[in-house]
Parts: sequence; C-alpha cells; structure tokens
Amino acid sequence: MKTKLLLLLLLMVNGILAQDTILPLWPTGNIPNHVKSSEKEIHEQKEILRISKVQVPTIEVYLPSKRDATGEAVLIFPGGGYGILAYDWEGTDIAKFLNGKGIAGIVVKYRLPSNVSQTDKKYVPLIDAQRAIRLVRSKVEEFNIQSNKIGIIGFSAGGHLASTLGTHFNEEVYQPIDGIDKESARPDFMALAYPVISFGPNTHSGSKINLIGEEESSELSDYFSNEKHVSDQTPPTFLLHATDDAAVPVENSLLFYKAVKDKGVSATMHIYPKGGHGFGLGLHDEHLKDWGKQMIDWIESLR
Repeated sequence: MKTKLLLLLLLMVNGILAQDTILPLWPTGNIPNHVKSSEKEIHEQKEILRISKVQVPTIEVYLPSKRDATGEAVLIFPGGGYGILAYDWEGTDIAKFLNGKGIAGIVVKYRLPSNVSQTDKKYVPLIDAQRAIRLVRSKVEEFNIQSNKIGIIGFSAGGHLASTLGTHFNEEVYQPIDGIDKESARPDFMALAYPVISFGPNTHSGSKINLIGEEESSELSDYFSNEKHVSDQTPPTFLLHATDDAAVPVENSLLFYKAVKDKGVSATMHIYPKGGHGFGLGLHDEHLKDWGKQMIDWIESLR
C-alpha cells in the first residue's frame, strides 16, 4: 500500500507543471519613464481578466516539468488595444497551452501608454518588451531553457508590440541599468496572432491613438509601421489571421508577410476565411482550434 502511494505521489509530482513565478521587470524605484502618480493598476474579471493602468510591469513564468521541457520559451504579449491587457485569454491560457507541449510560457504584463504615470509614453511598451526578453535570457539556467530558443507571441495590439520588438530589438530606447541589459533583446522566433502591424491606412485606430496620440507625426506613424522596418535580422515569423477580422484588417498580416519574404526571412502564414478578431486559442471553432498545433509544428521545424 505504501509503495503504491509513493508511486502515485511521484507521478503527480512529475506531471504537475511548475508553479508560476511572478518577477518584476525592473528594480524597485528604477522603472524607466515612470512618474509617481495616483494612478493605480486595475483588474476586472468578467469572462476575461482585463488589466489596465499597469504600474509595475512583470513576467509571470509557467514552466513545464523538467522531464517534458524542450528548452524553448515563449514570451507572451496579450492584446487589448494598448488600453487593457486580455491577461488570461491571450496570456496565461496561452502559457498553460505551451506548457503542455514542453515549452516555457512567460506572460509579460507590460505597461500601457499613460499620460499620467509616464514620460514619452509611446516607447514604454517597447522598453518593457526589451527588458522582458533580456530578463528571461539572464535566467536560462533557472528556467531550464536555452538562450537561443527564446521566442515571442503577441495578440492584436500585443502582436504590434511583438512585431515592434522583432524589428526594433537593437535600438536603445532606455539607458541600461544593470547586467541584465547586456543580454540580447532579439527574439529567436516570433508568432503574431491577428496582429496590428501598420499605422497606415489599415491600422487599428484605437491602438494607434493610445500609443502615439491623435496628433501624431508621419515620422511616428512610419516608425511604428513595423512592415517598414523588417531586415534580414528579423526573426523567423509565424502569422495567423482571419479574413473577416473587422477590428484589425487582415492586410496587416499580409503586409508583414510580404516584408519578411522580401528580406529572405523564413515565414509561415495561416489565413482563415472566418474567425473574426480576438479568438484566442479558438478551441470552440472547428477550423481555428488547430492553429496552436500548427504553431507548435512550426516551432519544432526550427529546431
């Protein structure tokens, strides 16, 4: 009896995913472009956990068991139009899915542009994104991952942030503060789900206004139109979109696919006739439910 109980406990320990760990991106009191204010972070839980007015950006780390780990990690940028973060739907749910495939899932709670608690708000999400991937690279041994197998995925406006990181990773948008900032901010691969890519005619106006304002210059629009900044160093890219997306036109993914293709960057694109916007894992849709498997197959092809 005792032997059976011991075996059962061992199986449970090996099968259970490592408990999530939440780490701040920045040392206390040293958050770039942060201004002390009365603004407070807000969590609203209905069908989706919506987080807004983020003050202390973090990563929430979900690790697979060591027995199942592939050595890969994916940083996850939830969407929400740069106004909120759909934190579980496009964040922790994705991390748990990745864990089931042996991949570390790391949800980035990045700061959203604010006129109250930030200076030069348009660069703040990119600042947090660069720091997040550097922080993960600094902890590869602790997280049981490999430094050359760290990718990213972003949804909607989170896809804009991910593609901004994938095209602007070498730019110094904040002053280095410690040894973590010596790490590379380049993702090794990048997945973009119904992403905002361009701030041109096919943009999502809410994301654009929240990030750069209504009186933006053409230079800023060009800077954040990420299809214009693809290089041969842009990571291999997986794109996912629905043709009937009424919020973020499918042309965003088409523009980015053409840009990476023209630069000789490896790219895979899945365009569905229906699905709308913000479908997450799409588990209840007969056509969309396999996109996660297709992404995992693509990640495996990069090994």
